[in-house]
Amino acid sequence: MNCHTYFSLRYGTLSPEQLVLQALKHDFETIVLTDINNTAGLPDFVKIARMHGLRPLGGVDVRIGIKQYAVAIAQNNEGLMEINKYLSEINLKIRKPEHIPDFNHVYIIWPFESIPSRELQANEFVGIRPEQLKKLITSKWRYLQEKLLILHPVSFDGIDSYDLHCALRAIDENTLLGKITNESFGKQYHRFISPKKIREVFSDYPQIVSNTLKVLNNCCLHFDSSIKNKKCFSDSVRNDRNILFREAFKGLEYRYGSGNLKIRQRLEHELEIIEKMGFASYFLITWDMIQFSKSRGFYHVGRGSGANSIVAYCLGITDVDPIELDLYFERFLNPKRTTPPDFDIDYSWTDRDKVLKYLFEKYGQEHIALLGAMSTFKTKSALRELSKIYGLPKEDIDRLVSNLVTNCNRDSIHRKIVNMAGRMADFPNLRTIHAGGVLISEYPIYYYAAIDMPPKGFPTTQWDMYTAEDIGFEKLDVLSQRGIGHIMEASKIILQNKGQIIDVHDIPKFKQDEKVKQQLKTGETIGCFYIESPAMRGLIKKLKCEDYLTLVAASSIIRPGVAKSGMMNEYIRRFHDPKGFTYPHPVMEQQLKDTYGVMVYQEDVLKICHHFAGLDLADADVLRRAMSGKYRSKKEFNRIVGKFFEGCNRMGYPEDLTHEVWRQIESFAGYSFSKAHSASYAVESFQSLYLKAHYPLEFITAVINNFGGFYNSWVYFLEAQRLGANICLPCVNNSETKSCLKGKDIFIGFVHIDSLEKELANRIVSEQKRNGPYLGIENFIIRTGAGKEQIAILIRAGAFRFTGQTKAELLWNAYSLLGLKNKNVYAHAQLFYQEPKKYSMPDFVENVIENAYDEIELIGFPVSLTWFELLQTPFRGGLRAIQLSQYVGKTVKMLGLFINLKYVYTSRKEIMNFMCWSDVDGEFFDSVHFPDSLKHYPFRGAGVYLLLAKVVQEFGNPSLEVIKMAKLPLKSDPRT
Repeated sequence: MNCHTYFSLRYGTLSPEQLVLQALKHDFETIVLTDINNTAGLPDFVKIARMHGLRPLGGVDVRIGIKQYAVAIAQNNEGLMEINKYLSEINLKIRKPEHIPDFNHVYIIWPFESIPSRELQANEFVGIRPEQLKKLITSKWRYLQEKLLILHPVSFDGIDSYDLHCALRAIDENTLLGKITNESFGKQYHRFISPKKIREVFSDYPQIVSNTLKVLNNCCLHFDSSIKNKKCFSDSVRNDRNILFREAFKGLEYRYGSGNLKIRQRLEHELEIIEKMGFASYFLITWDMIQFSKSRGFYHVGRGSGANSIVAYCLGITDVDPIELDLYFERFLNPKRTTPPDFDIDYSWTDRDKVLKYLFEKYGQEHIALLGAMSTFKTKSALRELSKIYGLPKEDIDRLVSNLVTNCNRDSIHRKIVNMAGRMADFPNLRTIHAGGVLISEYPIYYYAAIDMPPKGFPTTQWDMYTAEDIGFEKLDVLSQRGIGHIMEASKIILQNKGQIIDVHDIPKFKQDEKVKQQLKTGETIGCFYIESPAMRGLIKKLKCEDYLTLVAASSIIRPGVAKSGMMNEYIRRFHDPKGFTYPHPVMEQQLKDTYGVMVYQEDVLKICHHFAGLDLADADVLRRAMSGKYRSKKEFNRIVGKFFEGCNRMGYPEDLTHEVWRQIESFAGYSFSKAHSASYAVESFQSLYLKAHYPLEFITAVINNFGGFYNSWVYFLEAQRLGANICLPCVNNSETKSCLKGKDIFIGFVHIDSLEKELANRIVSEQKRNGPYLGIENFIIRTGAGKEQIAILIRAGAFRFTGQTKAELLWNAYSLLGLKNKNVYAHAQLFYQEPKKYSMPDFVENVIENAYDEIELIGFPVSLTWFELLQTPFRGGLRAIQLSQYVGKTVKMLGLFINLKYVYTSRKEIMNFMCWSDVDGEFFDSVHFPDSLKHYPFRGAGVYLLLAKVVQEFGNPSLEVIKMAKLPLKSDPRT
């Protein structure tokens, strides 16, 4: 009646399956899962128990701290709803755990050691553990046995399991194992005792046994996989159908015009399937959310498999034309698909919460929740946590984690830690939040889950996406990304600076723009969504990509598994020489001719599994989803893998052909995008490209202000300089909280100044806008009330350059005004401005090197000088990045400012590096560092390096194979 799994976080040690198998091993027919303060594991437990013929019941072990307060057991699903609501109210701070409500369908079992003094209700009992029977002899409850039940906790399955429990308790309390008190632990005997043994222990109290069986027999619990989402968007299924059809055909006219019979037939076909499968409300809820966000001026990107649907395109949910791309609707929704589809809708990071708030207000808090996720212990994190509770010093922990094989057998403690970490791997550690999943249910969400209230501020289910799918929920992914933010902000800056309104949805125009094509072809993509990384820029240049469809393919083949398998390079080779290869089988040519026989998209995996191996679409989709980590039944996965090889064998394929096709499927399925997903990303990339091509300074300012690109912020300032901007130090009269563009001047925002208080930054801007420019240091102090430390930061950051005074003079004046006690001059602000007193001061000399070091310390990079100007050597490199193609095959010397680094392990488990650099002109170039070179000339941190390298070129894209490199010393810091 009181069983725990590892969902009793940092307490339980058994998975739901292990608990079920242990129960069967000990001849139990019914057990009750009561995890501590949550019901996250219940749906899984019920499913697994029924598969093994065990009768599952559920509830919760209510604890205050670690002390058991009560055990609640659901009599039925109504009772589970009551328990989940009670737990949710605790987590939402509506109720204290000790205030248990008057349940209608829940049994409450009070521990024998803490029974309420009042009279118990009909649904209330007292639980007694076997070791407490002696106390019963002298207790009044000896004469009230009709109210007693057997309450034997189960948390472990043996001594090793108990040791793991003790370690988890120490991790939870963040202390050494030896310092934990006994009260924090369960008891070693909290494991299954056979029913026969229990009857023997309670042989003198047969009524307690019969009470227990009666309560258990009065309970039942079930979950089914029927659709749990809100059934109707409107007031009826019929009205939903009418709205969906009306809006879809209205959108068809807008997107395609009238008279296209083939497209109309496709739309009607999709609508028929959507209606038949009961997903009309799901489409309409998404459509309604889009209508709201458009009305508020929020920009969105609809992506993922949803972009395969022409209905979604016509409703404005996506901006990807499935007809143009010949997208495979059955990838999104097909009659054989047993799992529900989902839409992925991206918003700017500044708008997403407003959209979520709209959804919560529209559908009501009892019917909507964010989808939870479970953060688990990984091997390295488990090693670190266990090492800490055993008192290992940090140096030992680092050695153990970095070189497990060498250090695992140093002594018995190390061996124990490693062994325990292996058992702890993949244990749930923390409940957290899915990246964007939203559930909207027909019945109150409490029927299925208890709710957490994480710091994010929206109610969140205690279980994850896998459980949601198992019990019949379709999630709606409402995500945020910074790429959308910089597109919208760039549009606003363009309107402010140039008075021009940009329609960022005019995708056909962007695709045909010659400046965009040229910029794409040459890899001029820094700051552009998804296509700015060194690897992506290199791929684009190798493909000489200048059109939308090629970019769609590039967006998928750049994924890790594809590159690792060698198929990315094979795709590039075939792209340039489409007649220089043969298809391994006619099916590959029939299905993959557009992609030169290479599986580029997830749809290609479906096609090959279906047409090559004979799998039906449902099995093919399960295979794809399992490989991409979205399906967790290994048994089902292995069954379908077996069917794939059986199908190939039945078709008479040679074994080597079957294995080669399977190798390609494996490399693609786990990492490749759906074609619709890649197309959605490519649309956003074209929007970024257009803005950068025609409004480069407005665009790069927006990228800087959204803090979410591939590179650090200083790299985008560097790119802004290359594009013709003047980068200006922060200024109290020109800067704002974020960076701002004035003509060709980009004034660095106060947000970039390290240690500057946010509240002061906001006050500086608002005061300056309200009452005009600051007249000097004294006027600034009086109007803002800034203290000495904050004033010193602003002066050292160059924010008072407009005064014409040196930093030393400004500090002298500020300290003279504020005095030694940092008095608050702001509290005595003057009604009228008075000329400040002038003092005679010695001549202070401004040192440009000192200024540069101040800037590095406070802003992160030098502004008044470049990194190259800070070098001790006057050498600026014998070669520039734009000249590389002229020196292919030659050994050259170059200077490079370090931008980015990627570590890669070779097949021999040696490390090699791919690096990105900027030359003195701000042009980017790339290098590869093979293991032999790295051993002798390792990377020594950010800075400027002298590179000796051979120039190589692949498909027209030059780079360096580094032979030697050395970090160059900077001029010394005069401040030290």
